[in-house]
Amino acid sequence: MISRSYRLQTVEEYYFSKKLREVAVLKANGKPIINLGIGSPDLAPPQQVINAINDSMSHPDAHKYQSYQGLIELREAITKFYKAQYEVSLSPLTEVLPLMGSKEGIMHISMAFLNKGDEVLIPNPGYPTYASVTKLIEAVPKFYDLSWKNNWLPDIEALRKTDLSKVKLMWVSYPHMPTGAQATHKLFNDLIAFGKQHDILIVNDNPYSFVLNPSPKSILKYPGAKEVCLELNSLSKTFNMAGWRVGMVLGDSKYIESILKVKSNMDSGMFYGIQKGAIEALKCSDFWFASLNSVYQQRRELVWELASALNCTFDRDAVGMFVWAKLPPFEKSEEFIDKLLKESNIFVAPGTIFGSQGEGYIRFSLCADEDAIRECIARIK
Repeated sequence: MISRSYRLQTVEEYYFSKKLREVAVLKANGKPIINLGIGSPDLAPPQQVINAINDSMSHPDAHKYQSYQGLIELREAITKFYKAQYEVSLSPLTEVLPLMGSKEGIMHISMAFLNKGDEVLIPNPGYPTYASVTKLIEAVPKFYDLSWKNNWLPDIEALRKTDLSKVKLMWVSYPHMPTGAQATHKLFNDLIAFGKQHDILIVNDNPYSFVLNPSPKSILKYPGAKEVCLELNSLSKTFNMAGWRVGMVLGDSKYIESILKVKSNMDSGMFYGIQKGAIEALKCSDFWFASLNSVYQQRRELVWELASALNCTFDRDAVGMFVWAKLPPFEKSEEFIDKLLKESNIFVAPGTIFGSQGEGYIRFSLCADEDAIRECIARIK
């Protein structure tokens, strides 16, 4: 047998990839599992998005290779969206690059800017892919702890006191996944100053701006951001298009050019019809966000009831697609969710998959309908 790359020794299979196989086996054996673990929207995209992809099929260019940079109409739609929703001005020619999902962008950015041995500041708790990609390209994760005592925001002054000589990149994600914490204006300004002072590229991963969040923010709006910042964004959560795989990276042209060098060697362009659908999504009015959030608000109130029934506590001011809940004292996250799965056929995510700072927490997804959540409450009560 051909030996595997040593890089695979540094990472494990993604938690949800493994756990969902276990859940699937239980369901196949007749267990009535309700999945509140995954942030995969169960609602439909806007109808004009579906219409656009259907209409695109007869276009003479529909089935050809597409531009590595995406259709100019898509890039224009992205920049108009950023101007309207975040008050950020960007050039559609040089400062935006469509991606096949923002998760893809984590790899592209890392490959474009990191060398073997470079260090990367990664939030704990945070999205597990930041660390796994860092390891795969032989850079070194340098975790910084977040806690409820500091509203799940990084302590910039504490970071300044550490050895940052090898740090080249810092991942942040606000609104924060998994906790739902929001960045303050001060935090974004401090991050920009921190990046400039230590020559660190700051990347804000920002896919949850419009889910139950009355004040969407982009780090690129703040003075001097383009000098040291990039932002990732996605249509997955905002427009219920997770399976379509449409994301974007935005920032100064010098950074976008470097990322394009990586991307253009890894794919042959996004399918034409998906780009046309994305364009229509980005044109949606504020009524779309209001209607979407109306559904999520009802679900969140039910999940709060479920969390309370499990004797968990939570922050009602958190935003996004999840409810991050603190377990009762002395409970361990993975033991708790395994017991819940076994006894009540309810699957939720343990906080520990997001880092050691997630011990003692669980995460509920809002991507299940009200009847399913009510059934969970009934099983607990």
